[in-house]
Amino acid sequence: MITKQVINRIYGKKRGWCFTPKDFLDLGGHEAVWQTLSRLAKKGLIRKVLRGVYEYPVKSRLQEGFASPSPDTVAQAIARTNGWTILPDENTAMTILGLTTQISARWIYLTDGPNKKYSMDTLTIEFKRAPLRETSKLSRNSAILVHGIKGLGMDHINDESLNKLAAYLPPSGWKKTIQECRIVNGWVLETIKKAAAISCSMEAGND
Repeated sequence: MITKQVINRIYGKKRGWCFTPKDFLDLGGHEAVWQTLSRLAKKGLIRKVLRGVYEYPVKSRLQEGFASPSPDTVAQAIARTNGWTILPDENTAMTILGLTTQISARWIYLTDGPNKKYSMDTLTIEFKRAPLRETSKLSRNSAILVHGIKGLGMDHINDESLNKLAAYLPPSGWKKTIQECRIVNGWVLETIKKAAAISCSMEAGND
């Protein structure tokens, strides 16, 4: 019974979802959930990416099999199961936003939890205990935009970077972000407004 419930929950999510046994404890006991996930991993329905962390894998577009798991999604699963608040640091936010072409081997997150490191394939997910300060009251999407823009720097804001920022949120999501970011540095807010305008103009052009 629990196996079917677990499978239904997994299939109800998009491929790429990362999860831990705690995401299913409302369906059964800890041992039963662990055993169920272990069996599903052996069957290839899900993939184990770290001890206690699994993924509903995405099929690769370039080759047979599955694509590598998203480090950011893995980090979110770890934080969720531990009850931590996390936000990517500036370099990691730039990677998430596509503002850098460098393939990072370290994905660093600021957190209210403990300092922790997790190794996954050829990269490391690192949590650093640090005050979130300016972005503590922002939603995750807004904080990622602020960190990414600050990491890129005012002198590197151009049409290409603005288009990448514009693609991060749907047009309907920018109003909330602009309202939240009124507290941040002036040039960062102006950059967000420019990205929002591009996003909205692209939607208007598609109508």
